Amino acid sequence: MPKTITKKKEETIKKEIPKPAGKYVYAVGRRKESSARVRLYSGKGRITINKKEYRQYFPIFYLQKKVLEPLRLTKLLNKFDISIKVTGGGIRGQAEAIRLGIARCLIKHDVKLRPSLKAAGFLKRDARVKERKKPGLKRARKAPQWAKR
Repeated sequence: MPKTITKKKEETIKKEIPKPAGKYVYAVGRRKESSARVRLYSGKGRITINKKEYRQYFPIFYLQKKVLEPLRLTKLLNKFDISIKVTGGGIRGQAEAIRLGIARCLIKHDVKLRPSLKAAGFLKRDARVKERKKPGLKRARKAPQWAKR
């Protein structure tokens, strides 16, 4: 027997964050297996990640902080609406990919912000990825235990 959705639940399901309209600045940020496509609109400071509010998407405080770092540094926290689509990897890799994408968008918006963002290290593409597994090994470098007999 199919479950029926109550009116209250139905209202919360339908209530979506409004999509920003108009011109935007676009950039991509990557980290490990994560890839974040960031759009920067002029607005009031609303940040949506995969159609969810960023606090809902990243419930852990330090990841929320990591996402906002470029905006706090440049003092543009409530100047833009940001729409982000992120795929792959874990939540930390996604947060760092988003941070890079936002920093790149801010530079496209205003080139004068580049020195401060570069000095803070937000423009570095952290290219470290998991090493592939080799044949005969358990992981990339871990060998099976050696037995004398």
